[in-house]
Amino acid sequence: MNFVFISPNFPEAFSRFCVGLHENGVNVLGIGDAPYDELNDELKYALTEYFKVDTLESYDQMVRAMGYFTFHYGKIDWVESNNEYWMEQDAALRTDFNITTGLKSDEIVRFRSKSEMKKYYAKAGVPTARWHMVTDLSEGYAFAEKTGYPIVVKPDRGVGAEATWKLNSDDDLEEFFRNKPTVPYIMEEFIKGEVTTFDGVCDSNSNVLFAASHITPGSIMDMVNEGKPCFYYVNKSIPESVRSAGERTLKAFKVRSRFFHLEFFRLTEDREGVGKRGDIVGLEVNMRPAGGFTPDMLNFSQSADCFRIWADMIAFDENRHPVEGPAQYCIYCGRRDGISYYHSLEDIGNRFGEKCKMLTRMPDALAGAMGNQVCIAAFNTLDEVEDFVKYAYGPIECASITRW
Repeated sequence: MNFVFISPNFPEAFSRFCVGLHENGVNVLGIGDAPYDELNDELKYALTEYFKVDTLESYDQMVRAMGYFTFHYGKIDWVESNNEYWMEQDAALRTDFNITTGLKSDEIVRFRSKSEMKKYYAKAGVPTARWHMVTDLSEGYAFAEKTGYPIVVKPDRGVGAEATWKLNSDDDLEEFFRNKPTVPYIMEEFIKGEVTTFDGVCDSNSNVLFAASHITPGSIMDMVNEGKPCFYYVNKSIPESVRSAGERTLKAFKVRSRFFHLEFFRLTEDREGVGKRGDIVGLEVNMRPAGGFTPDMLNFSQSADCFRIWADMIAFDENRHPVEGPAQYCIYCGRRDGISYYHSLEDIGNRFGEKCKMLTRMPDALAGAMGNQVCIAAFNTLDEVEDFVKYAYGPIECASITRW
């Protein structure tokens, strides 16, 4: 089996996907923009060959790299980056090289367009916020009158909370339309809820091979736009309501042979026309691992190795690395450079000892949303999680954890 991994060096942890493939007997071929000498030893061990391009943005160079691999190794069986930014390019390469595993260009819209996602959530029986495509100011007024403020505007095709804003009044609405972006935007009613996820790996029949769930008590939009503290935690177990909504969503979207990251709201108050407090509401689907160090957090929480489970799915369409050991809560606190915290990273390490799993730096490309300083720890109770959050942030006020 010939597998082309796009950008196998970033994020750095993705080298472990390649190691898992290699040790499962897969011929792993890499395309990236970093010099070969800058690849870590783990990745060099896993790659049969590496093709450096000047930029991954150049489709012509990507096609040349694929042609080179095809000439030297035969038909390519898989192309994947596990990165949302390259998702459409991955699909284009599969289409042009007639690679039958994974999404092709005519299938990608349901995973990239937030408005298109609504149709598939409906098929899954998962409610979503009311919405409409942004057109003109008069229709914006009409939508706001129907749902009330605040309302949320975001790119129909976007990554996370990028270029997403909350509008609180007619003045905000008018300001948005005065500077309306040229790309298509979607407008949604504002939902009060915690973001909760269904993350994992599924096989070629959409059956879940591994799954976990993480919870973000605060507003992701405020973390991105206002620099609010970024913290979230992986749950010990998956609530049945989240698992049911997640599995139905996978089937409705026809997600096959993927690492998935499905986002939902759990309502923190009743919302007419949407649901009751505690109900699960669809937010968006992502066909890749959650960002930052979340895959590591899934492993710490569930005593698992999601990198090898994904590699098992690719090579064998099954999980040959079952979860072992007890589950824990795994908490992430992202701290920002330039803010005075009561406690240093060294203090955190000394205070929590072996409970700390990572105290490191976030790559600059991800730090805007997730913070510069990474503090990850695992605990048996939510009381311990709350203690860690308070200690890590010191005087900085942040959202509280809801006890359901």
